[in-house]
Amino acid sequence: MSTPQWHEDWFPELRAERPWVMEEMIDAEPPLAARIASNKKLAQTAARIAKQVTAAHAAGTSISVVGCGTSEHAARAVAMELDEALGHRGVRVAGRQALEAAIDTAPAGLTIGISHDNGTRATLLALKAAREAGQATALITGNSEGSCSAFADIVLVTPEKDKSWCHTVGYLSPMVAGAVIAGHVAGKELDAAALELHLDECRALKQQASEIARGFRGIDRLIVVGGGYDRITADELVLKVEEGLHLPSSARDLETFTHGHLPACDERSGLVIVATEHRGRARRTDRGRLLLRAARHIGMPCAAILVPAVEGSWGRELTNAGRILLPHAAKLTPTTSALTASAMALQLLTLELVHDRGTYPDLIRREEAPWREAAAILEGTEEW
Repeated sequence: MSTPQWHEDWFPELRAERPWVMEEMIDAEPPLAARIASNKKLAQTAARIAKQVTAAHAAGTSISVVGCGTSEHAARAVAMELDEALGHRGVRVAGRQALEAAIDTAPAGLTIGISHDNGTRATLLALKAAREAGQATALITGNSEGSCSAFADIVLVTPEKDKSWCHTVGYLSPMVAGAVIAGHVAGKELDAAALELHLDECRALKQQASEIARGFRGIDRLIVVGGGYDRITADELVLKVEEGLHLPSSARDLETFTHGHLPACDERSGLVIVATEHRGRARRTDRGRLLLRAARHIGMPCAAILVPAVEGSWGRELTNAGRILLPHAAKLTPTTSALTASAMALQLLTLELVHDRGTYPDLIRREEAPWREAAAILEGTEEW
């Protein structure tokens, strides 16, 4: 297709038909994850960051992982991985929105920034504020050159840059890098082969994702709920759906949704419940069953992203729109296994929804002038 005048060189490749760039990025993730997990130079950098994590934890000072958008969700996932490596004790690792971290900075400790393109303004400000407060700083990025690097003591560069603006690689890559760092903290190396096999198994879940896409035909709003680290998956799925489908969506904590949000829902409101969190599983499973019963009672089409330990507890009638059953990887930590599998699942679900609705994901609607101009208003200045 001919290139329109508004399409700049740094934009994602413009395509008139499938495969979308997002689709190719998803397919590239299993071997990419193995490359990150097995790269010796990256491992050396990860070990340096791990030492900073261990030192801050031993000193009882703050440890924050910060980012924006998809990188914020990746930051929260990395924080969960590091907290698991530290045994969920003492100082807890916090995943934070970068602008809020820039405004409210602790006087000591460690801040790790996540910025896939190495230029996110709020993440730069968070790293700058942390350094000025006397903290150690680090950056996980997919771009070796960028403005955020100037404020990071250690820069870990993942090997593949996301070529779609509906980011997938930009979510998984820092999560895998975080697992490498967590492995150094815990003294247990991340198994690259096991991770690649795990993600290959997840990539085979397209048919289940396609079933959910068909089950959600006719909805005009999507609600995604999850507790614990499943809330991270919920937030990222909502972001992907709004970027790729332009469908209004909301994420809620599992329990929060049961307190007043249901009256706004009806048969045109789709519900996805994410159930992979291993901590407090029995109680979350019971609460999720009641939520699904209530949602089905008012006619909501319901779907689930879940693990085998939960599958038998929820009858199929509760997830009439379908379910994605994730594999378990015994050689990975529970958090890394669940978060990486959920990442692939939410990306595949978004892609199948895109295919079913006939939207175009890669430019996140910037092929249309009003949304392209709105983005320029938000991104075209450093006056804040």
